[in-house]
Amino acid sequence: MEFDTKLIHGGISEDKYTGATSVPIYMASTFHQQKIGENEYEYSRSGNPTREAVEKLIADLEDGTAGFAFASGSAAIDTVFSLFSAGDHFVIGNDVYGGTFRLIDAVLKRFGMTFTVVDTRDLQAVKAAITPATKAIYLETPTNPLLRVTDIAAVAKIAKDRGILSIIDNTFSSPYIQRPLDLGVDIVLHSASKYLGGHSDLVAGLVVTKDQALGEKIGYLQNAIGGILAPQESWLLQRGMKTLSLRMRAHLANAEAIFNYLKNQPLVSKIYYPGDPNNPDYEVAQKQMHGFGAMISFELQAGLDPKQFVEQLQVITLAESLGALESLIEIPALMTHGSIPRDIRLKNGIKDELIRLSVGVEDQKDLLADLERGFDQLKGSHQDVSNSKVHSQA
Repeated sequence: MEFDTKLIHGGISEDKYTGATSVPIYMASTFHQQKIGENEYEYSRSGNPTREAVEKLIADLEDGTAGFAFASGSAAIDTVFSLFSAGDHFVIGNDVYGGTFRLIDAVLKRFGMTFTVVDTRDLQAVKAAITPATKAIYLETPTNPLLRVTDIAAVAKIAKDRGILSIIDNTFSSPYIQRPLDLGVDIVLHSASKYLGGHSDLVAGLVVTKDQALGEKIGYLQNAIGGILAPQESWLLQRGMKTLSLRMRAHLANAEAIFNYLKNQPLVSKIYYPGDPNNPDYEVAQKQMHGFGAMISFELQAGLDPKQFVEQLQVITLAESLGALESLIEIPALMTHGSIPRDIRLKNGIKDELIRLSVGVEDQKDLLADLERGFDQLKGSHQDVSNSKVHSQA
């Protein structure tokens, strides 16, 4: 089946007991066992029909063999790292989600794991960071929030040549835009709260593997640790995933229009968007992405207050998260990446003036008018500051 058809008919698309075209929400903690050891379902932590449906769907969409649904993206990441042991070393991208950094810095390091942070676009730096203790390369592409794009196939090849795993967070793209397993990656992760769910009404995480044996290990950990996705959220997630293609086409069109607007805005000093032909990652993005995504980050001119901008907006919602029908905007330094120390943030290019915009599916005219409203507010405050400086000098 083609991708759009898989969204509707992939995985388990109907209830095998009744034929219902929407898999029911099986709100059961336990299941009647006719014979010991011969039952498909025993206890909902180990397996639930509603969760199984969404797990098989994401495996189909990512061209994997096994999918796993968790209570959050963070729970999914933590479970994947539970494959490893104290003393294991990892090469990790230098522009990861703040929650991932927090998990690594405050939790996994205490368990004896070690990490080397590199710009994963620099393949020589990736190779140089690998040691005899290295077990995996972990990265996001595009990254959060600077939308840097790593050559997935090249990193996967480095990992395979060294006998280690490659793990990619595919949240910003979704399988609509890129499928890392097809490029040689071992494990793909999603914060499914974002584009896959798409409606800001659930929190979920997903993991997919191509290798069956690796999938069995993750399945064992999912059951042992227990951070599973509940039946109602599993149902909501599968319902949201069915409209992914329809939503993504609108997301992408709006994002391109907003990029074209921002590049002519004098109060913007820099734009981060994989679809910018002047972006050094543009050719890699063209090679491995079907569309450039709907995330745009931009920096205001130095000294401008991003709070004045985002708090003025009326259509675009000031909120964390991304990938929803509604456009969402935030200030990484104060919100999603606030857990990262400022010196590390600045070293990695996350400035105080940086704004991250998740472009939704509203009418383009309304989105552009809302951005103009925010810039008008900045222009007024910028002019007031300039006038006060002139008066003080006089």
